[in-house]
Amino acid sequence: MVLKSSFSVLIVATLAVFSSYTPVAEAHSWADCIDWKFNNPKKQDWTDKGGKCIGYARRFPLGLPFGSLDSQYPNRHYQQDRSNPRMALPCSNFKDGSTRGSDETRARPTSAAYNGKWGRMTTTTVGDTLCVRWPAKNHAKIGGSVPTTVFIHMSPVRNGKDITQAMLLKNTIAKLQYTNCIPDANEDRRACGGCFKVPKRAPGTYLMQWRWELNPGEFYTSCADVKIKPKK
Repeated sequence: MVLKSSFSVLIVATLAVFSSYTPVAEAHSWADCIDWKFNNPKKQDWTDKGGKCIGYARRFPLGLPFGSLDSQYPNRHYQQDRSNPRMALPCSNFKDGSTRGSDETRARPTSAAYNGKWGRMTTTTVGDTLCVRWPAKNHAKIGGSVPTTVFIHMSPVRNGKDITQAMLLKNTIAKLQYTNCIPDANEDRRACGGCFKVPKRAPGTYLMQWRWELNPGEFYTSCADVKIKPKK
């Protein structure tokens, strides 16, 4: 009887362990930095040791470890409505019931979404190179992932309200490879990024959207304001 009782206890304990086990879910990415500057321009190192960020997305919190904003509240990644991504909100408003992600709507004034507890706004010139960084979040396994695309859209409207997603799709300024990452044992916090030239625009402030297609029709976005200054 003692042996049978001990065996029953062992079975119950084992089942309890398995029932409490929760599989680790893959998180989804966002633009961690809009204007990344390499310590050595000849060596693209996307890690914190390889450079620094001087321009951020809207209301981007400072001082948190790289790649950790999926576990914060509100988290950073915003998935657009998959039923009609062309007509979805281009930037998370943190109000829509289908929206996940922090508030990335345009501030009034625009500068209110930057500085203080938020990161700085990106300032650049036409023809300059902007490098954008993002965390892999387990979707850029070295040698094992199918490359997916990051689209960079920039509004042609300066100093104005945000345009629609459909209009942004007509203003694609770059396509970057999502799996352009630094090899790292931590597939969740692997640092990735890509660079592009700032297109011709009159001086002013423009909406720039980072838009990543994880699976066909499944898009995640980050929104930033980019101030384009006149060339000296």
